[in-house]
Amino acid sequence: MTGVPTAMLDAAAERFRLLSDPTRLRLLNELDLAAEIPVGEIAERAGVGLSNTSKHLHQLERAGLVGRRRVGTTILYHVADPVIPQLCEIVCASLRRRYATLAEQA
Repeated sequence: MTGVPTAMLDAAAERFRLLSDPTRLRLLNELDLAAEIPVGEIAERAGVGLSNTSKHLHQLERAGLVGRRRVGTTILYHVADPVIPQLCEIVCASLRRRYATLAEQA
């Protein structure tokens, strides 16, 4: 990370902080699987309470990771930053390799 401005590092740290919460990762995973989905359905699929889901989605939306659009009286949420699913896949692939290596060593 040579030459990255401090302000950008601070923003990256904030993004990683948001992504470090297992509940938010479950919500993002459900959004990625469904493409676009109402908050109640996200909560149900992720096994998270409705008010907790709304709180986390609001945080993710403020950071630009999640977007929403209104259709009549329904608000549909989606992953707004296309890098997020890629980042999650990179991390999960790394974990799969790590677990496979540990299993081979056992």
